[in-house]
Amino acid sequence: MLTIVAFLVALGLLIAIHEYGHYRVAVACGVKVLRFSVGFGRPLLRWQRPGSSTEFVVCALPLGGYVRMLDEREAPVDAAERHLAFNNQPLRSRAAIVAAGPAANLLLAVALYAVLNWSGLEEPKPVLGSPVPGSLAERSGLVGGEWVSGIARGDREPVPVASFEALRWQLTQAALSGEDLVLSLADREEGTPSRRVLLPLAELDVREADADLFRRIGLLAPWSAPEVGQVMAGGAAEAAGLMSGDLVQRVGDERVRDGQHLRSLIRESVGPQGEVLPQRWEVLRSGRLLDLEVRPQPVQQGDRWVGRVAAYIGSPPAMTTVRLGPVDGLVQGVVRTWEVSWLTLRMLGRMLIGEASIRNLSGPLTIADYAGKSASIGLSSYLLFLALISVSLGVLNLLPLPVLDGGHLMYYLWEAVTGRSVSDVWMERLQRGGVAVLLALMSIALFNDVARLTG
Repeated sequence: MLTIVAFLVALGLLIAIHEYGHYRVAVACGVKVLRFSVGFGRPLLRWQRPGSSTEFVVCALPLGGYVRMLDEREAPVDAAERHLAFNNQPLRSRAAIVAAGPAANLLLAVALYAVLNWSGLEEPKPVLGSPVPGSLAERSGLVGGEWVSGIARGDREPVPVASFEALRWQLTQAALSGEDLVLSLADREEGTPSRRVLLPLAELDVREADADLFRRIGLLAPWSAPEVGQVMAGGAAEAAGLMSGDLVQRVGDERVRDGQHLRSLIRESVGPQGEVLPQRWEVLRSGRLLDLEVRPQPVQQGDRWVGRVAAYIGSPPAMTTVRLGPVDGLVQGVVRTWEVSWLTLRMLGRMLIGEASIRNLSGPLTIADYAGKSASIGLSSYLLFLALISVSLGVLNLLPLPVLDGGHLMYYLWEAVTGRSVSDVWMERLQRGGVAVLLALMSIALFNDVARLTG
């Protein structure tokens, strides 16, 4: 239920903001707006303010919206109102009205990011967990427990790292851009950097921004103690006698460094055919060392078998509050909106030329799933989700597809260069082609959703 409500609220808000951008600029340009609709199909709610020419409507199918303006191309217009028709406006006014929808979504993202920066976000401290065995991070000499005080992309100057989430964002951008990263490491919080480590991310063949990307990089989670958390009934942890609060010291002859290291050892506890490989765990419980035999349960994950013990592994990471002042918070809101927009465009471009997988496309099912998950975590996570989707909506609507706002801007660019509008014949051809491309993209996104959620 929470997923459905969170998804509908997000969809309704983002569509309403988008259409309100069109509406406000149209009114400012002197265009008569006949209807402002959120959704399509049968109207559920409708109202009209006294003295206003605009009917506001909420419809049954919330997968879009529209602003219907007076336009001679759609219906006859009284001679006394011809100056209020959209098609009779100067080119700059028509372009501004069309661009206002995506711009409103991008401005909403800036506002959401700024509010979160001002109010403060609770995020894990930038302390590295143990790297994945054989990963880029392990080959670079990282062992876990290092405090990342700064990060530099390519040959740029290092910038401070406020949290582990900020580090993950830098890793994502650098990996997708094929840039190396240099980590400035300190032994403790606010300590002087003791060394620098190069992460050669340019070596990675990055086609998808997914969990496997971070597994290949090797930095999956912030540092946490190798502690057993909640133990599930009937699982391997309960059968072995493990209890919440047990601190794992060793697995076999190997000393356990942290929670991530312990999770890796559990994953590797089954053979290639799913056979169980029992482990001897040395755990510290109430000041006493205990020796337990643990038999992780084999679970098939893709084309390989991994071990599971049915217990939460690792203590909660150390947290920090990331809060910025009025100016810095707004500036960072603009910067993050730009970075997400540019990353979205880069990924779309790479998919178009075959350098990135089309599995990166997500549709309504994945968006609904993330809406529910973010809402269950808390308001801040949900607002971050809204900001990300708002950026995506703004950027996608600016693509030069004839059925989108970017397609109409493409027509106006042609008109500005040639001095004449696109002919009706070409307009119809381009519209049909745009609809076909959009339907193909939606089909791919929906297929990816089903594969992702059922895989």
